[in-house]
Amino acid sequence: MPTVAEEAPRLDRFSLPDAAGHFGGYGGVFVPETLMTALQELAAAYEVARKDPVFLAELRHHLKEFAGRPTPLYFAERLTQHCGGAKIYLKREDLLHTGAHKINNALAQALLAKRMGKKRIIAETGAGQHGVATAAACAKFGLECVVYMGAHDMERQALNVFRMRLMGAEVRGVEAGQKTLKEAINEAMRDWVTNVRSTHYILGTAYGSHPYPMMVRDFHRVIGQEAKEQILACEGRLPDELIACVGGGSNAIGLFFEFLEDAGVKMTGVEAGGHGIKRGEHAARFAGGRLGVLQGCKTFLLQDAEGQIELTHSVSAGLDYAAVGPEHAFYRDRGRIDFAYATDDEVLETFQLCSRLEGIIPALESTHALVHAIKRAKVLSKDKVIIVNLSGRGDKDVQQVAALLGSAK
Repeated sequence: MPTVAEEAPRLDRFSLPDAAGHFGGYGGVFVPETLMTALQELAAAYEVARKDPVFLAELRHHLKEFAGRPTPLYFAERLTQHCGGAKIYLKREDLLHTGAHKINNALAQALLAKRMGKKRIIAETGAGQHGVATAAACAKFGLECVVYMGAHDMERQALNVFRMRLMGAEVRGVEAGQKTLKEAINEAMRDWVTNVRSTHYILGTAYGSHPYPMMVRDFHRVIGQEAKEQILACEGRLPDELIACVGGGSNAIGLFFEFLEDAGVKMTGVEAGGHGIKRGEHAARFAGGRLGVLQGCKTFLLQDAEGQIELTHSVSAGLDYAAVGPEHAFYRDRGRIDFAYATDDEVLETFQLCSRLEGIIPALESTHALVHAIKRAKVLSKDKVIIVNLSGRGDKDVQQVAALLGSAK
């Protein structure tokens, strides 16, 4: 049984990344010269802000009063009974304003942009949740907002497109390539290069060039901080396992970070298995990828023998991406975080199961974590405890799932 006192040896979570943004052999800065000054300016501004009690107090205020923190740690009693084994707790990030954990980072980066004197914000989005969170933060602080989104994702997340526009954001559809998240990031980076003096890019996940992986991780650490305090209050001890979905990996590292030195706590990130581990049919980087560089970062990618980025697929737009955050790759190498994947079919089944048993409609992204949690709960004893990061709610996915289930009949 893990306790607060158990600590993993030779692991200092606060030593990473190094000054150049490296997590071991991962991370770094791989961008055009035109962006180097902007990234250096951002890193310097964040280094000051993260130690400034005024900035931190203002952020805590907005996270509480605007976003709705703290979020509950909810015992999923009927889902636990269904599995017949370990207790399943859900960290209810889906209850935050705008519907997902993304608001933590969007609010923080918008505050940082104001501090830097930037009046224009750009962002990329896949499932639309980061775009919605960014649009909300910009509306709150009176900032111009442009969101890039793949045309395919705009179709399957039409509700979120309307929400962004309703809050005053300009949503620019991207028609290149697969018309998904990778292409949206490409267009956002092109915009940033052109408008770097007036514009801040609110990257939505723990990915990209330094300082973004560190900065986004830090802004989501509140998830794990709350979860640790809450589970100690509920169970009097730490959980046996933590499970979260992983696209770029912001919600997962946000939950995992506070537990990294607690050796008795197992951690698993769940990637998108799509139609199965076949080229172009999934987005499970650790199941089918290798080391490479994409969009400013060295990490695990899905790429062919010539280094060309492979096509990806997932029922969830937010996990449909060819790369994974560098900190996840580092901890996987160290054996501290394990990775699994869930297929589209498993996700659709669990999406319905959670809705029926708990009255909670989970985002398709978050449902990947639930798939794995159910598998684990069934084989673990009843005295074990699992925390699942329910990173977003599934309102945005209901129309898409209805169409998929209708076509399956």
